[in-house]
Amino acid sequence: MTTSTAPPWLKSVAWAALVWNLLGVIAFIMQLLMTPEMISKLPVDQQAAYSNTPLWSTLAFAVAVFAGTVGCIFLLLKNAIARVCFALSLIAIFIQQFYNFIVINSIELLGASAVFMPLLVIIIAVLLLQLSHRGKQQGWLR
Repeated sequence: MTTSTAPPWLKSVAWAALVWNLLGVIAFIMQLLMTPEMISKLPVDQQAAYSNTPLWSTLAFAVAVFAGTVGCIFLLLKNAIARVCFALSLIAIFIQQFYNFIVINSIELLGASAVFMPLLVIIIAVLLLQLSHRGKQQGWLR
C-alpha cells in the first residue's frame, strides 16, 4: 500500500455522496411513513406493490441507504471502513432491485421510467465502492 495525500476533490465528492445517500434515507423514511390513506390514492397495481412489500425488501432498502450514508461519513473521515460499508450497500441495492424488477416487475407496473433511478443508484454505488477501493490502495484511506 502506498501512502499519499488524498486528492483535493475527494472531500467534495464525499460530501456530494453524503447528500445523495441522505436523500435515500429520506426516501426510505417517507416510504415507511406512507399511511393507508396515502397508498389508497395510488393506482391499484401500485397500491398492491406498496401494501405487500416483503420485510426482506424493506430491510434491504434500509441497509442500502444507511450503509451508504455511513460509508460516506467514513469516506469524509478518510477511514477505509468506507469500503466495507459501500460493498454492503451495493449488495443490499441488488437485493432490493431484485424485488423491484423480478418479483413485482416494476417496469410493467410503472413503465420504462422506473429504470432510470435504480440504474443511477447502482452506478453511483459502484463508483463509490471503486473510489473507496482506490482510496485504500492509494493510501488516501487509513
